[in-house]
Amino acid sequence: MKATEIERKFLVRNDGWRRCAGISHVLQQAYLSRDENAVRIRVIDGRSACLTIKFRTSKLAKDEFEYEIPVEEARELLLHASGRVIEKTRYRVLHEGRIWDVDVFAGAYEGLTLAEIEMASEDDLPTLPQWLGREVTGNKRYSNRAMAAAPHKPSLREWAAEDGALRL
Repeated sequence: MKATEIERKFLVRNDGWRRCAGISHVLQQAYLSRDENAVRIRVIDGRSACLTIKFRTSKLAKDEFEYEIPVEEARELLLHASGRVIEKTRYRVLHEGRIWDVDVFAGAYEGLTLAEIEMASEDDLPTLPQWLGREVTGNKRYSNRAMAAAPHKPSLREWAAEDGALRL
């Protein structure tokens, strides 16, 4: 199914979001390509899986094609990942009538928490919660694809010093 994804991404300053957190899902995801377009495999709670293909169309927007696939096939595809498998728990958080996705990373990126919001248009101006830190939209360091491609374990302590919003 094709969709257009328009999103903004932020570091998370504190745990204030937890008061409004709803459903959560444990995600494992990996990328099968390293070029400008992304082919991603995602396993959700170990019970469902999808294959996603993304093409950047503007600074904030991407065309996204997503297909449900059998979990067993997704697990096999994870073995062919180009880089590391990203592990995180995604929480759905309601703030002023809008749903935010808050990703709490595990594994190599434990200590990193990011929030993103999907928007109807690039001109959309959602109300920003107090628990957000610095905006990192477009900063490749915080893209899941770049994190998966990192050749070595990242130094989140260096990130914390530079960005001031990571909790270690």
